[in-house]
Parts: sequence; C-alpha cells; structure tokens
Amino acid sequence: MTRDPNRDVSRRKFIAGGLAGVTALSGCVQNTRRDAWGGGSDDGGGGDGLSGQVIVKGSSTVFPISDTMAEEFMEDHGNVNVTVDPTGSGGGFENWFCAGDSDINGASRPITDAEVEQCTTNDVEPIEFQVAGDALTMAVNNDAEWVECMSFEELRQIWSDNDVTHWSDVRDDWPDRKLELYGPASTSGTFDWFNENVVGEETQHTTDYQPTEEDETIVRGIRDNEGGMGYFGYAYYNSNSEAVKAIDVKVEADGECTSPSLPNAKDGSYPMARPLFLYVAESALQREEVYEYVRYYLEQSETDVVQDIGYVPSSAEQRDENLDKLEEVAG
Repeated sequence: MTRDPNRDVSRRKFIAGGLAGVTALSGCVQNTRRDAWGGGSDDGGGGDGLSGQVIVKGSSTVFPISDTMAEEFMEDHGNVNVTVDPTGSGGGFENWFCAGDSDINGASRPITDAEVEQCTTNDVEPIEFQVAGDALTMAVNNDAEWVECMSFEELRQIWSDNDVTHWSDVRDDWPDRKLELYGPASTSGTFDWFNENVVGEETQHTTDYQPTEEDETIVRGIRDNEGGMGYFGYAYYNSNSEAVKAIDVKVEADGECTSPSLPNAKDGSYPMARPLFLYVAESALQREEVYEYVRYYLEQSETDVVQDIGYVPSSAEQRDENLDKLEEVAG
C-alpha cells in the first residue's frame, strides 16, 4: 500500500464520532466486494473456495468475542485459519499490529497517538470499529462480607501507588486484613482504562499487585485469598460468578451504588461501562479472507452472540455504520 505522506494520521482520523459511549450499543449493506470475488452467501455459507490466514491479537477482554467469531467463521470457511491471541491491547498494538505482524487488534480502549505514530512509521493504517460494550467489574472474595459497594475515591486509595495495604486503611470498620490485589498487566487496555478513569492520570497505578494478561488468573487469585480484590471484563465475572463476588460502584461517596450488569452498561448508569474496539489494518482488508472475517464479525456484533458471551451488543445503527465504513475503506 502506498501512503500519501501529507495525509492526516492523527488519532482523530480513526475515532469516528469519538467515544460515542456504550449507550449507543443498545440495539445489510449490499456486499459488492463479496460479489466481485464470487464467493460467500449472505449467511456466510461455505463452499466458496475462500482460503488464507487471519492473525488477530490484542485485548483479553475482546478476545472471547473475536475467538467466538473466528470459530463460527471457520465452521463455514474451513480453508481459512483465524488465530486469536490475547496479548493485551497495548501489547498487541506495539508488538504485533503496528509492527505489521498482525491483521487485526482488539482493544478495550481507543488507540493512542503514540500507537498511531508507530503504525504510521510502518505503513500500517488502523481502521477503527466499535463492536461491543463492557461493564468493567471489580470483584472480591466471596467471604468479604464487609464490602458491598465502593466509591471511585476508595478504589483510588486501594489501586494508587500509596501506603494503603490493609482493608482497614480504607474504612475503620473494615477488617485489619491485608489487601491481595490482582489485575491486568500494564500492556492491557483494561489497565489503561482503569488507570485513566478511576485511579486518575495525576497519580500512578500501584505496582504492589499481581499483574497478568490471563483473566482466569485474576479470578483464581481473588477466590483463593480472603483479602483478594481484582478487576476484569464483565464476561469473565459472568462465567465465574460463583467463584468471586462483584461489588457495586459509585462515582462519589454520596452517589448511588450501581451493580455491574449488561443492562446497566447499556443504559449508561454503570460508571465503569466502556466501549470495545476492533482495529483492522487497511492494507489487510485488501485480502479476501480478512475482509470476509471482518464483515462477518461486524454483522454478528449486533446479535445475541455477543450478549451470550457477556457483552453489550452493538446497536443496529452502529452495525450499519461499521459496515458502511468497511465498504468505503475496502472499496
């Protein structure tokens, strides 16, 4: 792909409409490109001779969606190999996508200016699609009966780089039990989102915790330690709701406690609701197998498939906007 050096490559180019918010996710275009290739039915049926490889990296939060889409897509297109690896949003951008070594990057936060610059240096042009919504969930051990709801300020005390080490450091009536913290690594988009929106950019996220890109590891750590606490995407809580306890969250101390749930994320009442993204390299969309996988992904993003995994599906309007963008870019 030949790039125009005068072309605007700022982050604004890729964030169409900005962070429209999860409230837009409540809920086809005529595929002339597919017709030109002579393959594929409207339901993604096989038998069209489609083949090749699609490499997907990025967010562990987006991973369950991308992986499910890949499995279903490959059922209809047996000669296409779609590999999906949870590397973290930032890790995927830096080490794979912007380096030109993957076709797609899932992200639980928008691409940064620095990442856009890295992509541009390597002639990779990211195309952004908002594909779902999430209710970022804070969880504790099932035996932590003392805590049901926390404010952003209390979460900030625990997750900032400071002297808070025990539950009693946050509230006097909480037990003098050591906090055992588990969370995503700094390469994770979930880490970035939480650090920016809850911990606050004026301070630093604590380093006194167990970082990992494996959400199951966070769940196990919380489950096995009475003082355990951690955060991850709602889908992982939803599939482990008997192992750990989700707590309600409020922005202000005198605010209303709201539980993490898909309805609350959808209507915007849950303060840790966030949109999820798929970034595709423009040049990769010129390959039939990548284009068809992305088209299938965007079409299915508005269906119950996404909700069944544990996320807020795209609205029909968002789906159609994504498909229009896909057609325009792939042309």
